[in-house]
Amino acid sequence: MNKESFRQEAIRVRDNIEVAADDADSAAANFLEAIAPQPGQVVALYWPKGREFDTLPLMHELLQRGITCALPVIQKGERLLKFSAYQDGNAMEEGPFKVIQPKIDEQTIWTDPDIFVVPLLAFDRHGNRMGYGMGHYDATLKHYRAIKPVIAVGYAYGQQAVLFNLPAEPHDEKLDWVVTPQKAQRFKV
Repeated sequence: MNKESFRQEAIRVRDNIEVAADDADSAAANFLEAIAPQPGQVVALYWPKGREFDTLPLMHELLQRGITCALPVIQKGERLLKFSAYQDGNAMEEGPFKVIQPKIDEQTIWTDPDIFVVPLLAFDRHGNRMGYGMGHYDATLKHYRAIKPVIAVGYAYGQQAVLFNLPAEPHDEKLDWVVTPQKAQRFKV
């Protein structure tokens, strides 16, 4: 199966996962226990689109704990994501690829995350992830890993795990962790 065929199958599988009412809360609790972000750190999350794993309960809890949260902003023609600090009530808009992102204006505060919560379609036991194929997170993680220590955390349903090795190319950046409603798993990177 080629990478694009696998991506389409991973979308089909994810879109058919039966979601429990407490999945997002359970994953948030696992994230907070395992990753344990500290005041002064910036956690980059994503605004869930369609059936992506819901990050909003985690974002709410992080904000309640005084942790700075940021959301990605996709810039047309650029692979590198920029991150805007987020507070409840910030104006949002639809960006490229129908991704909901912060509305950019003169009040926007740009930030450099320390912890990246990364969307995915599938992950394997070695920390490889299958994304949407645009390369935004791979380019962004590579950029930040070159300038400071960062943590990349896949955020997913347990059913998005695959038992075989995902195809990995030289530009693919591995995850340090995957957090699901069932557990947090650390990878040797």
